[in-house]
Amino acid sequence: MRLSVLIAHLEAFSPLNYQEDYDNSGLLVGQPEMEVHGALVALDCTEAIVEEAIAQNCNLIITHHPIVFKGLKKITGKTYVERVVLKAIQNNIALYAIHTNLDHVKYGVNGVIAKRLGLKNAKILSPKGSLLKKLVTFCPIEQAEELKDALFAAGAGNISDYSECSFNVTGTGTFKGNEHTDPFVGEPGIRHHEPEIRIETVFIAQNERKILLALLENHPYEEVAYDIYPLENKLDTVGAGMIGWLEEAIEGRAFLNLVKDKMDAVVIRHTKLLPKRIRKVAVCGGSGSFLLKEAIAAGADAFVTADFKYHEFFDADEKLVIADIGHFESEQFTSDLLIDIIQEKFPNFAIRLTEHNTNPINYFI
Repeated sequence: MRLSVLIAHLEAFSPLNYQEDYDNSGLLVGQPEMEVHGALVALDCTEAIVEEAIAQNCNLIITHHPIVFKGLKKITGKTYVERVVLKAIQNNIALYAIHTNLDHVKYGVNGVIAKRLGLKNAKILSPKGSLLKKLVTFCPIEQAEELKDALFAAGAGNISDYSECSFNVTGTGTFKGNEHTDPFVGEPGIRHHEPEIRIETVFIAQNERKILLALLENHPYEEVAYDIYPLENKLDTVGAGMIGWLEEAIEGRAFLNLVKDKMDAVVIRHTKLLPKRIRKVAVCGGSGSFLLKEAIAAGADAFVTADFKYHEFFDADEKLVIADIGHFESEQFTSDLLIDIIQEKFPNFAIRLTEHNTNPINYFI
């Protein structure tokens, strides 16, 4: 299939505008219209991964971490990043990364961790803002329901578990067209008063083009009056980390054993165990120390993540247990998630999981 078709599916599940500002998710190497006949999935893109893709006749590599994270001024093969990009280009292999945008969706990286640990009623720990917008428009009363149907079908009006949400109030609109107009109601050159409904509805930012197209195609007026407002409201289905509850409260050592087993962790760095049992658990794949305050504020008994620095462990302040399982260990099941996402839509597409362990950290035990 065309690469653009596969990308559209991945980005419908995990839109690019959900990624952090510093991130570089998306298509890194290749052209959207190229034909892809096989994909290799891995956590990281290394030279060994590119060699594996060549050997397996895969012309697409999908990874969680972007190989191109900072700007490249040269591609001479001097660094491992340059060598990976150069080899991919030379062998006509596309590189695609799906990083913090996959971290931020409810059933993404952190959803996998929550599921593996058996957390119930898991929800986003730190919901993301600036993802919602509000559309306000004005429509003749008789055509308002038809217009709302079109807007809702395009994705407007969804609030959590509710759909087709809008606020409506009646009023009177006025307009006067010049000699070049052909108004839906009224006559050119004469001010017209029309009973109208003011329609307000929210939508997710990435759907703006679809919403506007639906508005303009289904509104009866030649010139459509509308306003779009950015909202600061948090979107509770998108954001960093997750928090949920174990089926039963367990003691600290039993909890660490559970985490070690379910997350296939070699070792766990942790703060001292507390007298209280652990039931409410926060999780964050990858580097999650920035969420410690949110985990404490949410009443978590433990926080499972990675990449805590020495002094950051003190910040737990005996309010919860930090369990640092390692960056690779916290995200290693992301590759399986990506395969599931793709195979659900394209069951016959040739996609395979890498045979390489890309963890750059070794443990001397």
